[in-house]
Amino acid sequence: METTQAAINYNRISEAIAFYKANFRDQPSLETVAEHIHLSPFHFQRMFREWAGVTPKQFLQYLTLEHAKSVLKNPTGATVYDAAFEAGLSGTGRLHDLFIKIEGMTPGEYKNGGEALDINYSYAESPFGSLLVASTEKGICYLAFADEGEEVALHDLKEHFPHARFHAGADALQRQALSIFAGDWSQPGRIRLHLKGTPFQIKVWETLLKVPMGELTTYAQVAGKIAHPQAVRAVGSAVGQNPVAFLIPCHRVIRSDGQTGEYHWGGTRKHAMIGWEAAKAHAGSERA
Repeated sequence: METTQAAINYNRISEAIAFYKANFRDQPSLETVAEHIHLSPFHFQRMFREWAGVTPKQFLQYLTLEHAKSVLKNPTGATVYDAAFEAGLSGTGRLHDLFIKIEGMTPGEYKNGGEALDINYSYAESPFGSLLVASTEKGICYLAFADEGEEVALHDLKEHFPHARFHAGADALQRQALSIFAGDWSQPGRIRLHLKGTPFQIKVWETLLKVPMGELTTYAQVAGKIAHPQAVRAVGSAVGQNPVAFLIPCHRVIRSDGQTGEYHWGGTRKHAMIGWEAAKAHAGSERA
């Protein structure tokens, strides 16, 4: 069978990703990796961005940061210097800049697991099951279905923010967010969110917020709207990492062949959400 150019390009990018994963501690240059897969730096940069959704430099930064995060989480008490050294960085200053740019916090704040955050949480009912919703003073930081009970849901929340201070009780931000189940999604900007993610994830989530209630989009369409048409798999990963169920409507994303595809909270619930929203949208159009 003849190998297509697309397959050749995909194999090259796969090889580049494997090279980065094996050698990120050496912080290889763009030229080094391009030479490894027999491309010019210009063509490698363009091709990698098309297929991976980020530039080679950004991908290397993410790998470096993830390794540094794993070092900081080590119970042996690793320091920020240890994390920088293990990640192949020349000093703690570079690690600090990397954390601020991608995580929105310093390495010390990450090591403390959100110690400075005060998080309110409460449980509520929705048309699709029981929910745990949590908020900081800035907005909703977490919303998940409590399918396995309140204790399990609270445990999962604390896993996300291991050293934050938690306070049981609903607040105005939570009530405003939950009102979406009694209204519509015509003014999503009224709901305040407090989220952190990579620049790519934020772009995907912002795009999902623009999908009207009652309508659907595909992973490929989302990739096109954020100007990374080849990054369909990366879009799928960002959709799956949505920390606020329903508020960022990842359930409105389906596969290009028309199948609903996977959903973190179950395929049956995704079908129910799509049908419920379609009925709401249809009723609204009839009233208009």
